[in-house]
Amino acid sequence: MKLWYQSMTREGNSWGNYPKALRQVLDKVKAPGTEIEVHGLTKTGGAGDQYRYLEFLETAEVLDNVHIAMERKFDAFLIGIICDPGLREAREFANIPVLGLCESSLHLACMMGASFSLVTINSKFTPRIVENVERYGLKGRLAAVSRMQVERLLDLSAAFEDKEICDRLAAEFDRAAAANAEAGAEVVIAAGGVVMALLAHADKHEAGGGLPILNGITALVKAGEMAVGLSRVMGGRFASRVRSYAPPPPDQIDELRKFYNPGIYPGVRGT
Repeated sequence: MKLWYQSMTREGNSWGNYPKALRQVLDKVKAPGTEIEVHGLTKTGGAGDQYRYLEFLETAEVLDNVHIAMERKFDAFLIGIICDPGLREAREFANIPVLGLCESSLHLACMMGASFSLVTINSKFTPRIVENVERYGLKGRLAAVSRMQVERLLDLSAAFEDKEICDRLAAEFDRAAAANAEAGAEVVIAAGGVVMALLAHADKHEAGGGLPILNGITALVKAGEMAVGLSRVMGGRFASRVRSYAPPPPDQIDELRKFYNPGIYPGVRGT
């Protein structure tokens, strides 16, 4: 089984030891026989996806990479960014399972407890993640949202190299998680891929008061492996082609390819 893990960080040295830590986490949690390729961004961005406009600019490369993953015969595409950029768009054309970090984490958290909570990176991220909770129909299971105070995302990279910074961020997370527990949460999710990797790298799986931490990276990998297994059982199907993820019908695809490009919706045959 081959999984494509899409990071929203820029390939290069901007993120310090984060890519190495992510690789270690993935290797630790994947099942025997699962191969995971990690890909960052190469064309633009990779440093400020807490801002909607910048994430929009980066999402085009994510969707291009879904096409590449399909061409290279990957079994599933995992979007390892907490806002799930391009998730719905990719499902509309992909012939392999496409899963998002946020959606997978939220649904699995609902299996672990009657209510879940979020610790976001900063106040800018918070409304974006809450919008996802509402979109996925889980607002009634959300007990609380608290936040850390990391305004510049690149500052997170230093925590993988400096234990003092790592300990300070872990303490910030614990403070926020404790507030969530006080509000009645039964599970807490670190709502940020880099923070998830940091907690997993530190082997931290429980917050104050015994509150279990659902690590989204682990959840995404395991959900991806499960989705591939389901797809194989279902004859290669996964995403529904009724309504939400329905592609253009065959009698329209040829015309649309003239307006866009011949490679759109590769699974749809023209008339």
